[in-house]
Parts: sequence; structure tokens; C-alpha cells
Amino acid sequence: MSTSPSELTPLLAFGAHPDDIEFGVGGVLAAEARQGRAIHLVVGSRGEAGTNGTPDERTAEAETAAKLLGATLEFVDLGGDANIEATRAGARQLAAIIRWVRPGVILAPTTEPDQHPDHAALGAMVRDAARLARYGGLEALQPAEPHAIAHLLYYAISPDAAPAAGKPLLYQLSDDDVAVWQRAMEAHASQMKTRDYVTLQLTRARLLGLNAGLGHAIGLYPNDPLAISSLGSLGAGSRRF
Repeated sequence: MSTSPSELTPLLAFGAHPDDIEFGVGGVLAAEARQGRAIHLVVGSRGEAGTNGTPDERTAEAETAAKLLGATLEFVDLGGDANIEATRAGARQLAAIIRWVRPGVILAPTTEPDQHPDHAALGAMVRDAARLARYGGLEALQPAEPHAIAHLLYYAISPDAAPAAGKPLLYQLSDDDVAVWQRAMEAHASQMKTRDYVTLQLTRARLLGLNAGLGHAIGLYPNDPLAISSLGSLGAGSRRF
């Protein structure tokens, strides 16, 4: 039995910088939006420390990309670009957003250390926030009702950010999803002066997909084991034995 759009819980995605979500997991957002899921993006800085693009330019680019993906967007102050740290106060701030959005799934950067330190710090802070959002007696989050998410899934913004242990859950993308994803990444034109991130991310997704016998795929890394009630819910495997 298929799920109607009205029954889909919101998807909440966090990024440290204005382009992180789009480059890292924009294809997933495009696919989920196509299926009718509400998507909300939360960005923890305006790229103040970036080599290319002013904060105003990068804010405008993020707003354009969010519209292309069919998502809503907000910026939060977590200390500024290159100054994000995993603090308890920051976790409470993000937990309040979780209680407001009430998502079923959260996407956040991996906590691997060999990447921009803002990425790892935000991933850890989102993990803590998802726990704090559940605690009904936490005075700092009242009067908002407690909320427990179903899944926290990490995404690797760069190849070095992919966890060395374990294999990712593969999210298969259609050609239409890839096209929307590409346009969302291209909206961050200021960052193309540093590196051709669009080609890099599309190539990563293509290689991951080819290795699994798919077209394009994005790897997601569950924070917790996935629980199932039927082997039929496993879907297709990526290996052809």
C-alpha cells in the first residue's frame, strides 16, 4: 500500500555552510520532494570564512537552491563559519527546531574528523539534539512538545568524510532527480571558483551507483541499526551474487 503525500513526515536536513546540504545530499532531497515530502533545510553559517563569495551572495545562492529543491530554508547562528563547535547550548537550539519541524528523518554531516571541522561538529551536535528533543522534562525546550525521530542518517560531503567502517545505505536517484540536483548545486556559482564541485559530486554518485549496478546513488550512514519487521522490506541488494 503506497503512502500519500499527506502521510509523509517532514524531512529535516542540516548543513554547516550554505552549500553543504546541496552538494552532499541534494539528490536525496530532490527525490523526496518529488514524492511529496515536505523538506526543511537548516544552515549553521553564511559562509563568512569562505575564500569565494560574500555572506550575502552565499545566502542568496542557498535560497535559490532551496527553491529548486522544493524546500524551505532557515539560517541559525552557531558561531559563524569556521567557528562551529559541538556545544550543549547549540544542541538545545537545534533540538528546538526538531520539535518545531517534527521530522521523521534527519540528515546531517558525518562526524568523521578528516573534513572541515564545522561539518564534524555539526554532525555531533545534531546527534545530541535529536536526543534532547525527546526529553519532556527539559525546561529549556518547553512548552514545545517532545518529539522522537525515526532515523538519523549521516551524509558525506567529501570523499574523506565517508566513514571507513561499514557500508552505506544506497539511495538510488532517477535521471530527473539528478537533473534537479545538478541545478541546485549550480546555484552555488561562487563556489565553482574554488573547484568544480558539481562534477565531483555527480561523479561520486555515478561511481557509487555503477558499483551497485545502479545509475546514480548517494550513500547515507545510519546512526543506529535499521529495524525491520519483514525480510520483504529489505528491497533490492546492491550486489549481484
